[in-house]
Amino acid sequence: MIRRILVLALCGLTLSGCGSVSASTAMINWVSQSGYSTTSKAVLVDAEHAASDLRRSTTSIAQLHTVCGVLLYEVSQANASLPTPDNQASNLLSSAYGELGAGANQCYRDQRVRALDSLARGAALLSEASARISTASLP
Repeated sequence: MIRRILVLALCGLTLSGCGSVSASTAMINWVSQSGYSTTSKAVLVDAEHAASDLRRSTTSIAQLHTVCGVLLYEVSQANASLPTPDNQASNLLSSAYGELGAGANQCYRDQRVRALDSLARGAALLSEASARISTASLP
């Protein structure tokens, strides 16, 4: 009986060791599989484009709808790749995408000052999240 228990325990330990991946390896894999680098750049470019159009008084509502709709789509796509293997990075990205999404919606409604504030906060959080992801990816 004791022998069976020892054999089962040894098998369990052996199997549990097969599936373990380091935190940095998990983060590196997530960055690659999620397309994070490309997605985050696209989100920032779209946010900058929206902010630029929001600052111009000559930008029509139709133009804002297009620019802000594209930003909201990009943010939604980026948000779909969450969570990351790192809780802190996930929380930062979630907050960044929340602010950027709010900014896109405010932009769509022509709430220029509020939208610019949300976009600035979202971009800052995305920058902080990128730094966290870089740190969490170190071996």
